[in-house]
Amino acid sequence: MVRTLGLTQLTMIGIGAIIGAGIFSLAAAVARDVAGPAVLISFLVAGAASLCAAFAYAEFAGMVPKAGSSYTYCAAVLGEIVGWIVGWDLLLEYTAIVAVVAIGMSGYLGFLLDAVGIHLPAWALGAPGTGDGHRVDLLAILICLGVAWLLTRGTRTSARVETVLTIIKIAIVLLVIVVGFTKVNTDNLSPFAPFGLNGAFTGAATVFFAVFGYDALSTAAEESVEARRKLPKAMMISLAVSMTLYVLVCIVLTGMQHYTKLNPSSGISSAFGSVGLNGFANVIAVGAVIGIVTVTFSFMMGASRLWYALSRDGLMPAWFGTIHPKRKVPHRATWVIGAVSAVLAGLLPINAVAELTNIGVLLAFVVVSASVLILRYKKPHLKRGFRCPGMPFVPGLGMLFSVWLMSFLQWETWVRLGGWLVVGLIIYSAYGYRRTRKVMPGGSVDLDALDEMSDSDEPEPIRAP
Repeated sequence: MVRTLGLTQLTMIGIGAIIGAGIFSLAAAVARDVAGPAVLISFLVAGAASLCAAFAYAEFAGMVPKAGSSYTYCAAVLGEIVGWIVGWDLLLEYTAIVAVVAIGMSGYLGFLLDAVGIHLPAWALGAPGTGDGHRVDLLAILICLGVAWLLTRGTRTSARVETVLTIIKIAIVLLVIVVGFTKVNTDNLSPFAPFGLNGAFTGAATVFFAVFGYDALSTAAEESVEARRKLPKAMMISLAVSMTLYVLVCIVLTGMQHYTKLNPSSGISSAFGSVGLNGFANVIAVGAVIGIVTVTFSFMMGASRLWYALSRDGLMPAWFGTIHPKRKVPHRATWVIGAVSAVLAGLLPINAVAELTNIGVLLAFVVVSASVLILRYKKPHLKRGFRCPGMPFVPGLGMLFSVWLMSFLQWETWVRLGGWLVVGLIIYSAYGYRRTRKVMPGGSVDLDALDEMSDSDEPEPIRAP
């Protein structure tokens, strides 16, 4: 791969991954069904848990500038089998996230099409069970395939598109906040927690996937300039900006329209329409479509780079990790992920896919937080571009927060995760274990060898004796 991504582009990829369906669709769905106006607490709790894990990710990113994110980190510290479990888990979760945000974007795109007089047939409006006559979410399928096409154009080109779209998205979100605050009716915020604090905490478990985009960002390490220094900075900046915007939008959303009347498919646009700002609602819908494209981009990019790392290390067939000779991207993995996410987005409702996403990412957070804690004491001498503060309490809190949020998820979600991990162990036993012995007999990552890398994350030149 080619190192082309600087701090600005990395930060935009991070913000692009974090701000999307969570703000434009899922916030309204959680407020209406689970938390009420206390959805604000849901995002704050999820953000606090995410911050603890973000510090752990930032330390690893400043130490291991390799593609693979959680898989690479965990394999380096806890061994290949643990790394494989986390990598196999995240391969599903990243793909599911792409499907979730595509479903969310589909709702806003349908809102826009209706506004200009284009009405899709009932069978194309959503997954089975989401409405009368619904058979497939056609728009969500097209979104997944379109983003896959964009990503196969090359990292430099697709990152430029991502940066421009993210700037537009931030501008529209700021406009939503400024205009929305003028229409807030405090009566709509009462009762603040109609489902109790338990409802707010359940909501935190559901919206968690909306506040951890830095995980996908770390998969771009081998395409980043000076990744050790710039990746940790991009993670912290993107999370801080995104959480500020989330909190303000939650206040606007539930203050403009009573939570019982919120539209889970196009929440913010519908809320503005309810106060007579129909024209502005269409502008927001355009912003939502743009915003959710950037999330789909970031996580599909993350999934393809993770698959590339697994294939390069021999745990998956090398065919999937093949780099395009001209565009220097893992094009085959990208198209497979685009196709699978299209099937999920077209046939499953958003809540089922969102919960499946969250449990896998929370599991990865537990293992990464444990890994950074172990490594700080096992190998304190390693070069670190960022050091997690508050050792050992911050990583410990990250683990506790993640396990606690996992306890609020439905039992069916646990069963699905368990089934997926069993399949992964079978693949590892039958293929990955033997194959990886030939590809990298020394292990996934030699942490001590990383100290020999220069600040540009390239190997130091060999000096003549």
